[in-house]
Amino acid sequence: MISGGDSSFRKLNTMNRRMFIISAAKLVVFTGIVTRLFSLQINENKKYLTLSDKNRLREWKLPPERGEFLDFFGKTIAGNLKVYQLHVVPEQVEDFKYLMVRLKDILELDEKEFSKIIKKKNKQKPWETLVVSENLTWDQFSKVNFYLHELGGAKPVLSVARSYPHKEKFTHVLGYVSQASESDLANSEIIKKNHVPGLRVGKIGLEKAFENDLIGSNGIQRYEVNAYGKRINQIDFEEGKKGKNLRLTVDTEVQKLANDLLLDKAGSISVMDIYTGDIIAMHSSPSFDPNLFLYGISHKDWQEIRENPLKPLVNKTVAGLYSPGSTIKPLVALSALENDVISPKFTVRCTGKMEMYGQTYHCWKKKGHGYMNLRNAIKQSCDTYFYEAARKLGVDRLNKTGLKFGLGEKVFGNTFIDEKKGLVPSTKWKKDNLGLGWVLGETLITGIGQGYIQTTPLQLCLMTAQLANGGYKIYPRIKVEDNQDTAEQIKNKMAFAGIEKLQEKKDDPKAPIIYRRFLNNKEQKYKPLYRNPENIKFVLDAMWGSTNEVMGTSFGSRIEDKKYQFAGKTGTAQVKKISERHRELELKAKDVPYEERDHALYIAFGPYKNPRYALSIIIEHGGTGSKVAAPMAKKLFKLIIDRHEEREKILKQNLSIT
Repeated sequence: MISGGDSSFRKLNTMNRRMFIISAAKLVVFTGIVTRLFSLQINENKKYLTLSDKNRLREWKLPPERGEFLDFFGKTIAGNLKVYQLHVVPEQVEDFKYLMVRLKDILELDEKEFSKIIKKKNKQKPWETLVVSENLTWDQFSKVNFYLHELGGAKPVLSVARSYPHKEKFTHVLGYVSQASESDLANSEIIKKNHVPGLRVGKIGLEKAFENDLIGSNGIQRYEVNAYGKRINQIDFEEGKKGKNLRLTVDTEVQKLANDLLLDKAGSISVMDIYTGDIIAMHSSPSFDPNLFLYGISHKDWQEIRENPLKPLVNKTVAGLYSPGSTIKPLVALSALENDVISPKFTVRCTGKMEMYGQTYHCWKKKGHGYMNLRNAIKQSCDTYFYEAARKLGVDRLNKTGLKFGLGEKVFGNTFIDEKKGLVPSTKWKKDNLGLGWVLGETLITGIGQGYIQTTPLQLCLMTAQLANGGYKIYPRIKVEDNQDTAEQIKNKMAFAGIEKLQEKKDDPKAPIIYRRFLNNKEQKYKPLYRNPENIKFVLDAMWGSTNEVMGTSFGSRIEDKKYQFAGKTGTAQVKKISERHRELELKAKDVPYEERDHALYIAFGPYKNPRYALSIIIEHGGTGSKVAAPMAKKLFKLIIDRHEEREKILKQNLSIT
């Protein structure tokens, strides 16, 4: 039996033990809390402060502002526009489906647009930014910001987009920009470094060629946000560096005229300064509006461009390969004179055709031209004369002259990725590439710009410019460079180079000291391409006759006013061999199916007395150069020469020349 006192004692002991255990537990818990608080506030203060800031602060990498393209007169031909975009990072969104449904309602997206966004998201990694819209209206942008507290993970962005104010007029010169691809990121460190979602980079043309100069660098914005991710305060801003503005040599007014002249036609117009090599205009037709590519071209627009039989995607000026036709005859004449195989007095009787080894070679004039000397043969474009001149010259010597004057090589090197080299054939070329020997008949047709020979319109323009400047090598350029030589400075250098070529008096003490200094300079950039300058003068005079004298093939396009007078050479390039039946019927161009019509070509330089500009024109399946291409040159030269003084004024101002 347990007494009452013992029972009370045991109860007291039990309570004491329990109190001790509870107190000990409290002490342990309190110690743990204190220790943890110490750890959080002292030991790991920086870590959690950083994490806190990451929850409180947001950093946005802004797209770089792209440099602009200006024409020679400082007018913007490719600029920038501010655009509103909406980005979403899927892995930062708790309920992606809910977010997208809300955005669909807020932005009033149709089912097709909504489905496209979902498909895009499914193709990306969860951490990659999804661009929901690249070009929001101001109303849409405002609504997104108003509802941003319930759109966790959505990020409205003020971005920069390319703008091409002249639409299709500069497309094949400038190219266009579009969203950076995996290939762009892999092949360019500067694109990779500055990449942000939706970044646009150059795809073709000068936009691609000068990407590193144009792209600029990113800006950084840092914001304080609330618990819902809504911006409440901008705390820092690092301004990015805009890309370099590039000034081109082109004249927008001449480019516009080229576009108008080629409207609804397939072809090309090129205009070049014969001394500086500046490209005044360079238009390929048909063209397309590069603005269509900025936010992703629609299937309908893409199909229209792709399926256009006139091939608007091809830059015909640098990538189109054509038989030069009779525009090659001034060069054939020069080559024959330079190689002493004929003289200006060499005469051929043209009866309308010539026979050789059972093959008939026709002249364009069915009944023939009669007796022709070299000047009249160029003036009237007598094929029979040039068959004979080419036979005496040989294709290999013509090949050397052609290469010397810019045929068979890229004019701009690697600037335009689609530029073609063309072809000036030779006996070696045929053996190496076709495994066959050269035959005489091929020499004859090469002499009138047919057969294997292929040139680009820009090469023909360069060839004409180098003839017109007196026969000196020049270096075409489309971008204005600092401290570049003026036309006058280049003319002086050409004169010195010509003196060396003719006199070869490097050690002659009687030669003026300025000549001797120049002649002893090993660098001869503007070297003469001729052996005898009189041969160049003869060819230029014959081209004058072709345009300004009765019986000349472009006499109908002449200008009486000496201020605008020009000299040129027509060309008609066959695209299909003319059958005897068609020859007998004497069909006109309009009676022949479009794709079987001849190409119309024209080369020219002007003004004739003091030449400064050269041009080339080609109209695909246009018929004859005299009726279609030459009249365009008449309109072009009037505008080009009218704008010459203004161009010179701007050039002197920019170079501080008085």
